[in-house]
Amino acid sequence: MSDSQLETSVSTRTSTVDPAFVQRVAQALDEMYGPRTWQSRGRPVDVLVETVLSQNTSDVNSARAFRSLLDRFGSLEAVADAPVEEIEQSIAHAGLSRIKSARIRRMLRSLREEHGDLDLGFLSSMSVSEARDYLTAIDGVGPKTASCVLLFALGMPAMPVDTHVHRVARRLGLVGPKVSAEAAHAALETLVPDGQRYAFHVNLIDHGRRVCHARRPRCQSCGLAALCPGAFSA
Repeated sequence: MSDSQLETSVSTRTSTVDPAFVQRVAQALDEMYGPRTWQSRGRPVDVLVETVLSQNTSDVNSARAFRSLLDRFGSLEAVADAPVEEIEQSIAHAGLSRIKSARIRRMLRSLREEHGDLDLGFLSSMSVSEARDYLTAIDGVGPKTASCVLLFALGMPAMPVDTHVHRVARRLGLVGPKVSAEAAHAALETLVPDGQRYAFHVNLIDHGRRVCHARRPRCQSCGLAALCPGAFSA
């Protein structure tokens, strides 16, 4: 199902969420974690590879693996031509290195074969939905990875949904309890205005890490408790 189809399928569920409630949540998050200023995290292809490396590991480990990859090969262009075994060795810090090494090389080669290089800047001329559909057509790229590329590399108003964002959004009632993380991308983008999506995404991640834990959320000290229908029930 494409992002445009997902957006249509979730529109009836999100239409019951009061926009004023979303703004109160956004304001409360800003007050807790401060204003957020967007800064590029690098080329889209860099963010693509970094996001793949971050799967099922910590930010520290994935950052070390990405640095190791560049230290060993010099560029992602060189990684596309490297033996997969050597890529695997260089990204061992990220875990699942056998799977990720093959996936990364396959993605890089696919992009180069289609465009002649690894420049994904053309995505900025597309809508978020079109650009995400393009990226998710690449083997191994899911909605979260695609949204991270669009948001963090190109400043496009995508809403990546990781486990923290998904958990907090469900507890707040922004998405229904049965809405998957994949469908939540379109649902949250329908609810949150374009210019607020970067801050909303980063703030939800911080809140999930610091307060709204999967187990034993700290509802007693949560600045969103008065707004949250799931407070004290987890």
